[in-house]
Amino acid sequence: MHSFEKIMKAKSLLGLREKASLKEIKNKYKNLMKKWHPDKHKDNYEQATQMSMQINEAYKIILDYCNSYEYPLDEESIKKSTYTPEEWWHNKFGHNQHNI
Repeated sequence: MHSFEKIMKAKSLLGLREKASLKEIKNKYKNLMKKWHPDKHKDNYEQATQMSMQINEAYKIILDYCNSYEYPLDEESIKKSTYTPEEWWHNKFGHNQHNI
């Protein structure tokens, strides 16, 4: 497991928000790699190479962190995460939202 500081630095380098889906993490990584790929920076190849290595390391750190997360797969957690807005309202307040 990586340290708190390493994870936060990786989050910052990748430009991630406080919450991010795996899809968002991958998109940020891909966009940064397109931007900093050494082949696109012939005039500053060394800097681009260094930045690409940092982006790759940050991505690995974030993926390691995400892969260690335990997803709740119990029935109640799955139900709560798949409620329609109406089901959520009924579960939260116990009556139909249109009868207020």
